[in-house]
Amino acid sequence: MNHLKAIFFCVFLILLMQGNAQKGELFPTIEGESLTNKMVTLPADVTGKFTLIGMACSKKSEEDLESWLVPVYDLFIDKVTFIPIDYDVNIFFIPMFSGIKQGAYQSVMENSKKQLDPKLAPHVLFYKGSIKEYKEKLFFTNKDIPYFFVLDKTGMIVYTTSGEYTPEKLDKMEEFISQ
Repeated sequence: MNHLKAIFFCVFLILLMQGNAQKGELFPTIEGESLTNKMVTLPADVTGKFTLIGMACSKKSEEDLESWLVPVYDLFIDKVTFIPIDYDVNIFFIPMFSGIKQGAYQSVMENSKKQLDPKLAPHVLFYKGSIKEYKEKLFFTNKDIPYFFVLDKTGMIVYTTSGEYTPEKLDKMEEFISQ
């Protein structure tokens, strides 16, 4: 029984550290291409504003990432709320292509341009390359879920969450962004 308690305690500590480990750290540099064919380097190109970044590195995680598109767009970009608030925020959703999936980069990008609302195009960045650095620095422990980061105006991580969209997660992000 004590053995099970020790295992549970270790798992709990790991999860606790994982959720807080990257807070207060500078977001690692990543360069991506938007659906408007503009190259964007994060966090260098977004200093001076809060930034919300969602990252997905598998087909399954991309599906969950997509669950965030409309709610985030409605709240922060289109301002579809009871009392519209003028948020000064950058927003980027980043599908990541690594390994053999890099070969699909261009065709997926072209299909996305056709299927996605053009208003979202500047907010979707395609990344092609190794994801090892991001897995290590941002603690991607499950490739099948998307990870989200709120950066302050200097590019420091102030909040993280993961998984599919929930109103509670978006509310928490809004708290940090509206500071």
